[in-house]
This record gives sequence, structure tokens and C-alpha cells, in this order.
Amino acid sequence: MEIGRIPSAHERLKFLYPEGGPGRQLKARLNNGQVLIGGILDEYARPLLPKLYQQAGFDFLYVEYEHVSFTPADLADTVLASRDNGLPVIAKTPQLERQEVAKLLEMGVTGIQLPRTESRSQIEELYSYMKFPPVGTRAVAPGYGNSDYIQPDDWSSWMIEQDEETTLVIHIETKLGYENAEEIVSSPGVDMVYLGPGDFSIEMGYPGDYDHPSVAQPMMEILELCKKYGVAFGTTATNAKKAGEWVSKGAQFFETDDERAFIIRGAKQLIEDYRRNIV
Repeated sequence: MEIGRIPSAHERLKFLYPEGGPGRQLKARLNNGQVLIGGILDEYARPLLPKLYQQAGFDFLYVEYEHVSFTPADLADTVLASRDNGLPVIAKTPQLERQEVAKLLEMGVTGIQLPRTESRSQIEELYSYMKFPPVGTRAVAPGYGNSDYIQPDDWSSWMIEQDEETTLVIHIETKLGYENAEEIVSSPGVDMVYLGPGDFSIEMGYPGDYDHPSVAQPMMEILELCKKYGVAFGTTATNAKKAGEWVSKGAQFFETDDERAFIIRGAKQLIEDYRRNIV
């Protein structure tokens, strides 16, 4: 690239994502055995947040889109800012519905996380919505956030690249999901498995007690299934020490905490530091 010349959109993407795009970059890092740490977006969809998350060192942005309401415009701007700052975006779809999935993908989300995954048929349905024909049934919509507003010259090549970009993340958090875990984890097309310890502990009868054998042992069984079928396993750890223990067992990614927690934790620490030094 010439000094002083503004890089083209293609050149900028190549710099940010040597593997070709955020989804492919995410999967390549997992396939290489790296452990990835994701920051959660849970309340405020603003472009500044992924910029701050990137500066902090997060590897991806996770959008909690099941329990909160973002305006489509705010979410689209935030997803684009995340892509522009080198952070792939995984979003939990609020429901298994074609239009919801399509809107998220066309915003530029690369990973779709399916809450309460309980059967292979759910995965097959989601997979169909995420992939173009003849593999799936996704409708073509080039030139949006999913292609960084670049119109492809060759639709056939672009569709293949988009299929490689999309990342299917299943979310096990129920007793039925645990009972069907092998059927779920072994389903073709699954890239990542997230086990939500909060709802899972409730389903298993021990709310919030992630270390109880009736919670911890099933989680380990699911992790072992992921290792058996070559699928990345992730969860949310209660602290960094617990995260280290999960990594020693084979976990590869974490959805950690959200902007509300970062704000209150940072504010409390600041106040404590001030009080300690001005008394």
C-alpha cells in the first residue's frame, strides 16, 4: 500500500481479518486452539462500546438480544463499529424465525446463538436460515453490513464466502438440552457450543450453585462431547480463576460480563481509591 493513500475497503478488511472476514477469523482462531474472551452488550447499543471493548482486549462482542430491546438502527451501527474495529459479533437471536436471523446477518453479525437449544431439528432449521441455496434457504441481500457495504462483483463467490463467514452457536441451558446433548453437539454445521450456567443451574435444581455436582458434572459431560466431536465449548465463569480451571479442562471461549457490570465495578473501584486517599 502506498504511503499516504487511503486504503480501500477491501484492503482495510484484509488488514483487520487476514482470514478473509470476522467469522472466518473467529473460527480459525478457535481451530488453532486459542482461547477467546468475549465482552457482552446487554443494555446500551452504541458504536463507542465495541471501540472500548477492542481497546480493552476482548476477542469478540456478544450481543444479548433475548432479554433486552435494542432499536434496529442502534444495533446495526454498533455491529458495524464492532466489525470496523476487528471484533466479530455473536448475537443471541430472540427467536428461531427466518426474518430475525436474516436481519442480524445482514447487519453484519457473523455468529447466531440459539437460546434453549434442545433438539437437532432446531439446529437444522437455524442452519437453513443461515446458509444460501443449495445448502440452505437464506435469501440473497448483498451490499449491506454483512459485506461491509461492498457490492460483490461475483455473487456465486460471495455466497460461498458468506456461508463460510456465518457461525452457528448453540446454547444449552435446559435439562432437555442436556439429555439431548450428544444429538445436539454432533449435529452438522455446529461451530460453537455455549453452556449457560445460570439457567442451567436453575433447571438442574440448584439455582446459582455452579459447583454443585448436579450442575458441574453435566457441564463437564457436555464439554467432553464437544471434545469428542471437535466443537469449541464455552461458558461464563464466575471469576478468572474458574475460567482458568475451565480452560485446563478444554474450554475455548467465554462470554464474560456486560457494560453494566464494567461500569459499576470501575466506579466502585474509583470511589474506593479516592476515599482511601482523601481521608
